[in-house]
Amino acid sequence: METIEVVIGRIGKPHGIRGEVTVDVRSDEPDRRFNVRARLLTEAPRGSAFAHDTLTIRRARWHQSTLLVAFDEIPDRDAAEAARGVVLRATIPADETPEDPEEFYDHQLIGLAAYDVDGAHLGEVTGLVHGAQDLLQVRTPDGREALVPFVAALVPEVDLAGGRVVIADRPGLVTPFEDES
Repeated sequence: METIEVVIGRIGKPHGIRGEVTVDVRSDEPDRRFNVRARLLTEAPRGSAFAHDTLTIRRARWHQSTLLVAFDEIPDRDAAEAARGVVLRATIPADETPEDPEEFYDHQLIGLAAYDVDGAHLGEVTGLVHGAQDLLQVRTPDGREALVPFVAALVPEVDLAGGRVVIADRPGLVTPFEDES
């Protein structure tokens, strides 16, 4: 079975003296990803002395709105401090889909053909930019890159089976303003 790696979080500051850490969650499904005994791949920040390639979850719990995680390999506060900034990745089956039908993994969207609501071809989804507002990156047939806010008003349809997304295009969004063409 083919698998992919997805970023699910980043280790924050230590919590207490027994090695527990806060996690900046980067997954829409934290309860699915942060399970006891799950083995996560790590990516230490540049210049870090953190030496583990993987971490095994011993315990995960919510404290107010913060995820607290204890790992087998992080026994105390000093080790937790050394792990600060480590990116956590999970390996998942390539064909896995989110539980919410309105959510998608990046790899499912990249490569989809983009069309406007009238069926005109706009280009291809080449990536996603994550931030306060997720953006679809679309390469147009003439080689331009356009960023489209990934919201239902502008992307009313995602058809994975059909290999396409529909974008409610407006001048300047994907197609250029008339004076720019």
